[in-house]
Amino acid sequence: MNDILEKLDEVWGEIRKEAESVAEKEPALTSLFEDVILSRATLFEAIGCRISRKFAAKAMPESLVREIFVYVCSKNEDVRRNILRDIVAIYDRDPACSSYLEPVMYFKGFQAICVHRMAHVLWNAGRRHLALYFQSLSSEIYGVDIHPAAKFGGGILLDHATSFVAGETSVVEDDVSILHEVTLGGTSTECGDRHPKVRSGVLIGAGAKLLGNIEIGMGAKIGAGSVVLCDVPAHTTVAGVPAKSICSSKERMPSLNMNQHLE
Repeated sequence: MNDILEKLDEVWGEIRKEAESVAEKEPALTSLFEDVILSRATLFEAIGCRISRKFAAKAMPESLVREIFVYVCSKNEDVRRNILRDIVAIYDRDPACSSYLEPVMYFKGFQAICVHRMAHVLWNAGRRHLALYFQSLSSEIYGVDIHPAAKFGGGILLDHATSFVAGETSVVEDDVSILHEVTLGGTSTECGDRHPKVRSGVLIGAGAKLLGNIEIGMGAKIGAGSVVLCDVPAHTTVAGVPAKSICSSKERMPSLNMNQHLE
């Protein structure tokens, strides 16, 4: 399988082409698109600009937020790779997304994950107060609260995103799709490993609550509104309060086609 970064020029080229078209056709957005996309040399500079504009009214200067984001991306190939995978995943899986441009400009789930990726690098580098600062801003602005220590792979679709919460020791592997109002939470006041581990290919329906140091196996499907308190075997569909096994999933990676029927 080719490295996703080989697709970077193609994706960035399509984003710029679409931005040029929007800037020409919609005068009210011309200035925005010139600043965020058309005046930027790279995709990651553009994303940094978009995020920093959202944070501009807060205590930290817009230019400094952008500088930190671009620096983190420039020094960390995994961050660049995962951001690109996220864009492609959203385009592939979300029927409401018609171009690579839209997640960068409009989708708060994508933007919130980008902020988390920056905060996670800062957290691991010992810059914990700065990481927590960005977490708090993301929670205020996007309604998405991901602890900076939580680990996320690439190809994440955080659809709609409102009220998504992931605790400190949460792990979300590659190619996972998560809808709004999902919680990856703990179940006690004890420190240590206390949050869910979500393996690749999992689909988590809207409003589901996954609680405790549990494992959601590869390719599992969690029904909307479920409360999951125990491990879920790979390729298993669960639903209910508390969640119970419904059947074996017919799909190897339910996250990829977003089929939320309990089958």
